[in-house]
Amino acid sequence: MDINSIQTQIETDLTKITSLAALEEMRVKYLGRKGLIAELTSSIPGLELQQRGIFGKQVNALKNTLLGLLAEKEKTLISKDSVLKQSNLDIGMPGIAQELGHIHPITQIIDEICTIFNRMGFSVVGGPEVETEYNNFTGLNIPLEHPSRDAFDTFYLKDYAKLLLRSHTSPVQVRVMKTQRPPLAMVVPGRVYRPDAVDASHLFMFHQIEGFLVDENIRFSDLKGILEIFSKSVFGQNIKMRFRPHFFPFTEPSVEVDISCIICKGQGCSVCGRKGWLEILGAGMIHPNVFKQVGYAPGVYTGFAFGMGVERIAMLKYGINDIRLFFENDLRFLRQF
Repeated sequence: MDINSIQTQIETDLTKITSLAALEEMRVKYLGRKGLIAELTSSIPGLELQQRGIFGKQVNALKNTLLGLLAEKEKTLISKDSVLKQSNLDIGMPGIAQELGHIHPITQIIDEICTIFNRMGFSVVGGPEVETEYNNFTGLNIPLEHPSRDAFDTFYLKDYAKLLLRSHTSPVQVRVMKTQRPPLAMVVPGRVYRPDAVDASHLFMFHQIEGFLVDENIRFSDLKGILEIFSKSVFGQNIKMRFRPHFFPFTEPSVEVDISCIICKGQGCSVCGRKGWLEILGAGMIHPNVFKQVGYAPGVYTGFAFGMGVERIAMLKYGINDIRLFFENDLRFLRQF
């Protein structure tokens, strides 16, 4: 028999051993009373005299090598078994599947809206949630004595009298116009804070998207065209849109923008209060006083601005009747989107 071939076979067999029981079977196979080593030893007397000594030494060397390999493999298996016992790991237990993450519906709507405006040439910019009083109010034509400040003049930082949590994303409009010259076309998504009592349609924190465009000869009709593209992209090509006169300190003229009810198609239902219309955002032409505050020469530029609550857009689009559902972290709700 070829001793080298036998040693190669032993080494191959050892690589397949994964338990102490299998190792014992291999020990019996090679070292048992009827094992291969015993068979090799018993064949020595049948060899010619000059070959007996050489072959005997080879068999002894093979036996010693095998004993060493078996001892080393046994030590490895015992060590591995000890680690498994210490870790209390039951390798027979089925695995626990890891759930994939999911994009929150509010984030989905923000991304959708920003993508729509980005395709129309608007850049997406951000700004700090802690704002100066000037950027949040005065720079937007809302002086200290203005009555509209009463509803938002809150959430000031305790040790910084002129800093507060922003009540809208419009301060970024002031920040951008103070550092850049037209043409400008921006949308600004982000969180805002207001002292609203929490109910099915109000929260003290929600998300808003401000948009504005400034250049020479910008007209109200440009605003209408931009918002019509936006509305139909979000709610479908079959909706109708209307403007209603309104008041905002930082725009003149100002409007509220409605779309025909996506539930009843304008016929009147409980969602739209039997009116057939749903309010989606406020807009208007940027007030000359805002341009004055940021240092733009009077009469040179015109522009428009609009603002919308992201939660409101999501509620209208998906037929959700309670804004609090977005923030309760109920996976049964969130997995629907």
